[in-house]
Amino acid sequence: MQFIALTSIGIEHLLAEELQQAGLELGKQSVGSVRFNADNIAAQRFCLTTRFATRVMLMIDESEEINDKAALYKFARFQAWQDWFGPTQTFAIEFNGTNTELKNTQFSGLVIKDGIVDYFNDLYEQRPNVDKTDPNIRVIAKLNKNKCALYIDYSGPRLSDRGYRTRQGKAPIREHLAAALVKRSGWLDDISRPLFDPCCGSGTLLIEAACMANNIYPNINKEFAFKRLPSFRKSKFDETIADVKSSQTDNSLWLIGSDFDSKVIDVAKQNAHRADVDSQIKFTVKDANGLNSVAKRAGVILSNLPYGERLGSMAELVSLYRNLGIAFKKHFQDWKLALLGTDDSLFKLLKLAREKRYKFKNGPIDVELNLYDLNARQVSQNEQKTGLNFEGSSAFANRLKKNKQGLKSWLKKEQVNAYRVYDADIPEYNVAVDVYNNSAVIFEYAAPKEIDDVVAQKRLQDVITLTAEQLDIAPEDIAVKVRKKQKGESQYTAMDKQHRYDTIEEFGAKFKVNLFDYLDTGLFLDHRLVRRYIQQNAKDQRFLNLFAYTGSASVHAAFGGAKSVTTIDMSKTYLKWAEDNFALNNLKNPRYRFEQADCLKWLEHAQGQYDLIFLDPPTFSNSKRMKDVFDVQNDHIQLLTWIKKILSPKGTLIFSNNKRGFKMDEVGLIGLGLKAENISDNTLSPDFKRNKQIHNSWLITHG
Repeated sequence: MQFIALTSIGIEHLLAEELQQAGLELGKQSVGSVRFNADNIAAQRFCLTTRFATRVMLMIDESEEINDKAALYKFARFQAWQDWFGPTQTFAIEFNGTNTELKNTQFSGLVIKDGIVDYFNDLYEQRPNVDKTDPNIRVIAKLNKNKCALYIDYSGPRLSDRGYRTRQGKAPIREHLAAALVKRSGWLDDISRPLFDPCCGSGTLLIEAACMANNIYPNINKEFAFKRLPSFRKSKFDETIADVKSSQTDNSLWLIGSDFDSKVIDVAKQNAHRADVDSQIKFTVKDANGLNSVAKRAGVILSNLPYGERLGSMAELVSLYRNLGIAFKKHFQDWKLALLGTDDSLFKLLKLAREKRYKFKNGPIDVELNLYDLNARQVSQNEQKTGLNFEGSSAFANRLKKNKQGLKSWLKKEQVNAYRVYDADIPEYNVAVDVYNNSAVIFEYAAPKEIDDVVAQKRLQDVITLTAEQLDIAPEDIAVKVRKKQKGESQYTAMDKQHRYDTIEEFGAKFKVNLFDYLDTGLFLDHRLVRRYIQQNAKDQRFLNLFAYTGSASVHAAFGGAKSVTTIDMSKTYLKWAEDNFALNNLKNPRYRFEQADCLKWLEHAQGQYDLIFLDPPTFSNSKRMKDVFDVQNDHIQLLTWIKKILSPKGTLIFSNNKRGFKMDEVGLIGLGLKAENISDNTLSPDFKRNKQIHNSWLITHG
């Protein structure tokens, strides 16, 4: 009988080796699969013992002439289905693939179902029922152009789900991939050596290593699909299980795992207990940033290193990889390293020469296993004195230090605790650095096309390191907002959120900020003086805040004694944030209103009168929730036309935008009977004086 074993991309060769070692005859090998020939007993034994397969299917037949519905029906109709199940059993169809005529997999599945049902009706005058959730038999069809193969699901539930892992860490790897990493690491060549995972998470790598070294097979207790086939013989299967169990050994292993998260370590211990290898592994709580020696004998370090699964976490990663590189050379001479990750630029921070690389898929994510040999030559390599990628990065450090010193007296006088300390002062270091209390945000500007991506990445890594040093801020408190193309399907994967909030004080008001979970923090620092103007001029005024974001200007208006405050934004999230800011300042009044609306549409139909209006529209927007594309340069006169209708006779509009090179249409303004005073220079506080293009501001009143 012919079978096909499925696996993840990158593991096919290991799966083929595993099949050969099981004494099975190999067939065609392709991406993610290997065919093989076996009898039932051998195939069942393989399902019990495989480390690398995710699924095993029994081939019924294949045809290269499936070009339409009729051919597909005929192909299914004339198979000997009674060999696999009977008319009283249930079945389900799983169909994959399309061609020019068969374009809908659901329809194609129904065609196969009809063929099977008609077969049993003709033979027994009785038909089996379909059960999509828990069928006795699952039929799989795979179509590629005109070639279609029919299979019976032989193994059942995913073989990589061993059953010991009910909870897992943040960046989990499938058990079959973990087994592949153990194999590729080389540790199995000499299991007397220590195996150490400094970022062990829920312990999957070490648990798989323990099982592989001692011939423990967690799949033994699995409910395999082949048990429901007519060919299954329980007595023979029990003999196979007994034989497999008899091969189990009890080698004394030296397995060490550590992680900074005590809760995750508890999960790892529970997983190891369920796999019956807890006595083989020592788990401890330890931060990988402070690694030191774990064993007197050299061994293998195998780890799935953290990567950017959270927005803004790059500073932590840069610090971790740099610290790991130093620790490896200092404490682990003669060890072998096998490190899994996604970003080659991070691996380069280890300052180690790679021996070999294997590429895999962890779910939808492209990952690579990098192998290193920490021999004497690697360990003794001289690094740059600064430990930076570029000696010239010291110029950035000096500018950061100089700017901070220059702002010191102003910060103290105004009691400012959120400010910009650097803004692309040196063209090669094209970033902005903002400080929020004891944290910082680094925002990378788009680099010119002539700048090499690798060079830009290395400069950013130096910026991160030097920002932490010069501002005395821990890497985990630095958020980095980078331009980064995500690979493969990872671009569709939602980033984890840290839900870390801080409180910023500004001219007596408090604001909630989040530095890590969004591209913006919740407070536009460059509008600090505009907000102060609003506070100073809001007394007894009817205040309107359009495109309000998190409502910071509204809070200042309320602080200044506004008669009423109306806050409008399209985002439900931002309006809730605005309400939180009001609550943070104990501001309660029935005349403080929050309205979710498209500001353009709201303005077009707005009624009533407002004495003080703050209008800070986006430079450009083609939001799905906005009917038309909006451009502030082209559309500002239309905005002001609508504003004029609701601006009270003696009222003031504060109009601001962030478009570089914005030109006010003075003729259009005169035509509306409005006059404008440019106050841009007066709204730039000392920390933004270096970038006069950060925003444009006007006071607009009736002429």
